[in-house]
Amino acid sequence: MTNVITRFAPSPTGVLHIGSVRTALYSWLYARQNNGRFILRIEDTDKERSKKEFEDNIIDGLNWLGLNHDEFFRQSDRAVFYKERIIELIAKGAVYISKEEPKEPGERAEVLRFKNPNKVVTFRDEVRGDISFDTTELGDFVIAKDFDTPLYHFAVVIDDFDMGVTHIIRGDDAISNTPRQILIQEALGAPRPIYTHLPMILAPDKSKLSKRHGALAVTEYREEGYLPEAILNFVALMGWNPGNDQEIISLEEMIKLFSLEKVQKGGAVWNIDKLKWFNKHYIKLFPVGKVSDEIFARFPDALREKAEANPKIFGKIIPVIVDHISTFGEVHALAEAGEYDYFFDDPTYQRESLLWKDENEPHVAGQKLQKVLALIDDIDDAFFVPETIKTAIWGYATEAGRGSVLWPMRYALSGRDKSPDPFTLASILGKETTIHRIEGAIKLLLI
Repeated sequence: MTNVITRFAPSPTGVLHIGSVRTALYSWLYARQNNGRFILRIEDTDKERSKKEFEDNIIDGLNWLGLNHDEFFRQSDRAVFYKERIIELIAKGAVYISKEEPKEPGERAEVLRFKNPNKVVTFRDEVRGDISFDTTELGDFVIAKDFDTPLYHFAVVIDDFDMGVTHIIRGDDAISNTPRQILIQEALGAPRPIYTHLPMILAPDKSKLSKRHGALAVTEYREEGYLPEAILNFVALMGWNPGNDQEIISLEEMIKLFSLEKVQKGGAVWNIDKLKWFNKHYIKLFPVGKVSDEIFARFPDALREKAEANPKIFGKIIPVIVDHISTFGEVHALAEAGEYDYFFDDPTYQRESLLWKDENEPHVAGQKLQKVLALIDDIDDAFFVPETIKTAIWGYATEAGRGSVLWPMRYALSGRDKSPDPFTLASILGKETTIHRIEGAIKLLLI
């Protein structure tokens, strides 16, 4: 098998989910690593449940992730090939027309069954080693409802044979399908592909992973502001590792490092916090211009107008926002909660909020802010940056009590219990606005 060909063969009966992404990724990586071909095959033999919208979702999701395919097929376009193979196997005596008792009045009274040789089938799995099945219990299984309506087990074997698939990488829920498919391969004289059955991805409680555990469709992750690099890095390590402690792995590195031998036997456990950790890392590596565009697009209309009117402020707050989010989707919720308003508008608050912890003397806090005002007033506008501001204030704050000096300063600038440190805030707002807001706080304290 010198020409490696892998395939990802989803059914368009639902959207592309994260578990399927891992199957697609491993198949894609193995093909790319071996200068082979990666096939995307839409298995739409279930005519009633297959939908064009699901097919579009699958293709869209793979394209967004960068898992490009070399060839594309739909089973619904291949009916003539299945029919030819059915006729061929009937001629060989491996398939026969079976007269059936219809389950419901009006249903067909015959199907096409595979004549089971009733043998033990042993195949090599790259994860689990040799696996044996006694196929006797399968009986003469149905491969098609009629000459034009093949079932999954038959269609998939014909497709893999015709397309030259050398390696089948799929979830271990498909292990039980393998004996039937091998029997059909042998009847056709088809070569046996190399099988790798991946362990299931489990929920944190080791149950079946579902949407309630945070496992969404790939396109939903995109809408929530996750990056494809983060999803691929996270998914790659759910069932495989490069043999060391490396966690941050680019797609290019994965191609070099990936191996089927290092796929783990045990089920990987879903961890949404770990996915967010990866995403935060990749957001910080994202080009600044693209980060700004993503954040701006997720601002509510009113805040977007303020950002447009104050581009200098908007540019300065990008690093602050990035430092406090794990996904771009969080930006909208934080903005709606007013977390960014104080960058553009003077905050409003009660004077008691300016007091540090158990301190209860407003005039003392006011006097300390007056001292802060005097210290920063001497800083030249061109050097009004966090380091210079901190240097100017730090000695006094240490002497007078850091909390009782820095808390009222920070609250005067933001009006919120949680916000960036006062030096960063002052630098973002600029000297003029900083002085204006501190003066307002002093007036409120010294009433």
